[in-house]
Amino acid sequence: MTDTASTFLRFPKYRRLEHIVLIASFTTLALTGLPQKYPTAGISQAFIAILGGIETVRIIHRIAATLFLLESVYHLVVAGYLLYVKRERATMLPGIKDAVDAWQAFLYNLGLRKEAPKMGRYNFAEKAEYWAMIWGLLVMAVTGFMLWNPIATASVLPGQFIPAAKVAHGGEAVLAVLAIILWHFYNVHLKMWNSSIWNGQLTRHQMEEEHALELEEIESGAAAPVRLSSADHRKRMNLFIPIAAVISLVSLGAVYWFVTLEQTAIETVPPALENSGPAFQPMPPTPMPGEAAAAADGALYWAVIGPVFGTKCAACHGTSGGVALDSYTNAVQAPLILPGDAANSLVIQSQEAGGHPGMFSPEELEQIEQWIDAGAPEE
Repeated sequence: MTDTASTFLRFPKYRRLEHIVLIASFTTLALTGLPQKYPTAGISQAFIAILGGIETVRIIHRIAATLFLLESVYHLVVAGYLLYVKRERATMLPGIKDAVDAWQAFLYNLGLRKEAPKMGRYNFAEKAEYWAMIWGLLVMAVTGFMLWNPIATASVLPGQFIPAAKVAHGGEAVLAVLAIILWHFYNVHLKMWNSSIWNGQLTRHQMEEEHALELEEIESGAAAPVRLSSADHRKRMNLFIPIAAVISLVSLGAVYWFVTLEQTAIETVPPALENSGPAFQPMPPTPMPGEAAAAADGALYWAVIGPVFGTKCAACHGTSGGVALDSYTNAVQAPLILPGDAANSLVIQSQEAGGHPGMFSPEELEQIEQWIDAGAPEE
């Protein structure tokens, strides 16, 4: 707060730096994640091409995800320091007053109440957004781990969890982006321009409009920080430092394990074998029952084999790069499928090894082996 009390400190430098890192990581995740969710959109394919291909997009996405996780560890440790060592109030926890404030604000916006409710350091909308972000982080971390490490996931969970995680991951991403654009931007930049996250300050007018209760506490002295004696501060630090160190090391170890547990589809095929075609190709049509039966009586073609790959493999090996089984051209490549040599084809070896998320039935595997040994004909 200045001597004239015309501006008030809202965010110290470390909070502003944390927010800048959050903006960078979240924006990068959105820009590289949405094109993977909507690969058929023209803007998605153009953006992927600008960045050098789907592999580059996926690598950038994972780097941003790692940064986001590291920032979460930092946020947790700082929160512990502020709450325990400095004994600051947990102003972001929701309470009964927030429910009352939300109802009174609703009535005020409808013209059924003369005055807006007086709110503290964080109002009910800010708390809702904060805890929504925490929830989103947990959802994205869990589903992201499953997508990043599908083999490890399928070793403890049914394979159906992988495509389910893909749906949940993409859905939460869309929800988060919409919340930032429609909610956060409106409340921070349209309703009343707020630059405190950049300069750290709020004007008296902004405090009166958005945080009137906090303003009253500041000016009455009720919001003054707790003064600790040197002995009390030292005692708290002696307990906080080892606990924070253990939490940090365990969390950093978990992040390292998260990102290095296994090599997934992004690395299973050498770059020289990657297809340079469009980012998306439609799946082959599912043959009519009569077509499949006719093929089973004689030669096997891609029209029969392709839908098997589409059903069992496309969730992980479809349009997003790496091993691609979405078309005949992509599938019939060494070492994935070696025409005339089923035994040495990677797709057969991975099935015989077991533990793969998308396992063929014995009948399907036998049919695919026959097709490969017959030269893997397209038609």
